[in-house]
Amino acid sequence: MALMYSPETEKNFQLPAFNLPGTDGNTYNQNSFSQYDINVFMFICNHCPYVMAIEDRIIALYKELKDKNVHFIGVCSNDANDYPEDSFSNIQKRWSDKDYQFTYLYDEDQTLAKDFSAVCTPDIFAFNKNNLLFYRGRLDDNWREPGEVTRVDLKLAILAELNQQDLGFEPIPSMGCSIKWKTP
Repeated sequence: MALMYSPETEKNFQLPAFNLPGTDGNTYNQNSFSQYDINVFMFICNHCPYVMAIEDRIIALYKELKDKNVHFIGVCSNDANDYPEDSFSNIQKRWSDKDYQFTYLYDEDQTLAKDFSAVCTPDIFAFNKNNLLFYRGRLDDNWREPGEVTRVDLKLAILAELNQQDLGFEPIPSMGCSIKWKTP
């Protein structure tokens, strides 16, 4: 397991085009979420201990914010040949078992991860109504100990954007396992 940190992304980064299957049986593209004021794309997977450590907090945060016209989109881009826990059928099962309630996409050819320049799981990107990135960073300030969290960075970024306010702090990179890239 290689620990990676998400790099800074240019401020005018726009949501790239995509067409991917979701765990719910539907196919989604970059226009599928245009009704939301904020869309949070999270590169996640089943096997990563960093994702497993924050998974319940992600689910809880989505449930807390969805009535504010915020949508979360999980994306699994890992090579399922080397990491079968991250196969489409296994992410479908986890999505159902954990009752994610948000969209979960399968990026089998890893194009979306490359277009985002995603590097780790989790790697979190938040876009505004105009599909412009306004936040890339960590979920909160303690991935390992939920009871020790003192600042939920992603939530603060979303609320600042919804209220058209400055964030008030520099985003701190997300950290996690490297995305498991396919070998040519």
